[in-house]
Amino acid sequence: MSTATTAVVEIGDLISSRPDFRGGAPCIAGTGITVMRIAGWYRLGMIAEEISRRFGLTLAQVYAALAYYHANQIAIDAALDAEAAEYDRLRELQKLERLKQDPLPDEAQTLS
Repeated sequence: MSTATTAVVEIGDLISSRPDFRGGAPCIAGTGITVMRIAGWYRLGMIAEEISRRFGLTLAQVYAALAYYHANQIAIDAALDAEAAEYDRLRELQKLERLKQDPLPDEAQTLS
């Protein structure tokens, strides 16, 4: 018979949120990884085991983040969609800025 004891982990202790850290976004406790980031990877098709392995998290941490995501899916999906739209907007703005700085030569100039 084993006399080893294991500490019980409260599920609620796996996710934390502080107003002074990551804008108050819920994160995996003890890391800077937000629930929103886990949800984003999940939406891209990554499974919990892959997220765990790639980012050095326990499965319990990943599943806690996924449980939080599913409990708040509408709000988190909206935030992810807004982030993607902002990324696309900034990418287009950057393309326009590059064109202003280095416009394509005039057809007349290329023919001379």
